Amino acid sequence: MAAQLDEVSIRPARAEDADDIARVDIASWRGAYSEILPGSYLSSLDAEERAALWRDAVAAERTRILVAETRGGTVGFTSVGPSRDEDAEDGDLEIYAIYLHPRAWGSGVARDLMRRALQHVPDGASVTLWILEENDRARHFYRRHGFAPDGTERIDEIGGKPLTQLRYRR
Repeated sequence: MAAQLDEVSIRPARAEDADDIARVDIASWRGAYSEILPGSYLSSLDAEERAALWRDAVAAERTRILVAETRGGTVGFTSVGPSRDEDAEDGDLEIYAIYLHPRAWGSGVARDLMRRALQHVPDGASVTLWILEENDRARHFYRRHGFAPDGTERIDEIGGKPLTQLRYRR
C-alpha cells in the first residue's frame, strides 16, 4: 500500500536543513539496510555527525541538494554533483544520495525528487550512481528511471562488512 502524505514541496536545501536531512538519512538507512548491514552499525549512526556532513555538503558550491517536505517536515532529499569516479569525464554527474524517510516510501516522493534532480542535467551528460548489490528496491527504482548497470563494481566496507556496490549509468 502506498503511503499517503500531505502536499509535498521540493526546494533547494539550505544550511538550516542539515539536521532534518541527517534525521531522514539515518531513518532511511535503518529502514532500507536493516537486512544488509549489521544492526550495531545502524544503531551507531549519529545525527549530529551526519548533520555536520550535510551542512558541508549544502555549502559545497558544485553540489545540488534538494529537500522534499510536507507540513510535517522533511521527508526526503537528493544530492547531485560532479562524478567522483576515476573514469569520469568532464561534465559527468553523480547522484550521491536519494533517501526518503520510511514513512514516505511508496508515496511518489522519490520519483518526484529524481525527476527534479534530472531536470538540471545538461543534454548529453552522463549521470552515475552507486547501489548496494543487495538493495533490490533501489535497483528497481533506478531502472524505472532509465539507469542501468554499466558493469563497474567496487567493494566497500560498511559497518565492518564488505559489500559489493554496482554502478548504474544513464
